[in-house]
Amino acid sequence: MNQWLDISQRLNENTPSWPGDTKYSYSLNSSIEKGSSVNVGEIRMSTHIGTHIDAPFHFDGNGKKVIELDLDLYMGTALVVKVDATESISIESFKGIELTGVQRLLLATGQWKDLSRFPDWIPPVEPELAPFLANKGVRLLGLDLPSVDYLDSKELPAHHAMSDCGIHILEGLVLEGLEPGLYDLAALPLALEAGDGSPVRAVVKKKG
Repeated sequence: MNQWLDISQRLNENTPSWPGDTKYSYSLNSSIEKGSSVNVGEIRMSTHIGTHIDAPFHFDGNGKKVIELDLDLYMGTALVVKVDATESISIESFKGIELTGVQRLLLATGQWKDLSRFPDWIPPVEPELAPFLANKGVRLLGLDLPSVDYLDSKELPAHHAMSDCGIHILEGLVLEGLEPGLYDLAALPLALEAGDGSPVRAVVKKKG
């Protein structure tokens, strides 16, 4: 029997965050050890730490917020593929890979090798990939990187191109060791009314 596999980063004080962004912290406001009847924790963190989704509002002041997103995007059959991303993720990266009818696509690039530290560089998604994927039927793009653009990008061309083509973004996945193929995916965001993004617990189960 196939088991659900966790493909999300664990959240703790060592989880790397974007430089200058709010780091993860957890503390107990009430503690059994200190005489309380219960443990009650408090979390402080960026909405873009670890494994998370981007809502269009993240990069577009008029874009949809987390609560407005279609939950069907984040549950259902997903295709995991390995791509050559030594320089960038482009149409050429999918040579020989059949994508027709794929709604949820998870890319294993292998380019974020040390998850204990934020990377110095990542390969960007080329903006022209967005219409290519949309024409195949893709509506959710997930990948094992903290962004679809260069880390220092201000224009965020891939974010905008994906959004313009109706493709939503799931970042920071842990796909090392996962065999390419079809999986059931669940990666639901929190019900954040004003959210520009949300952490998710992303899990997959091999189909068949």
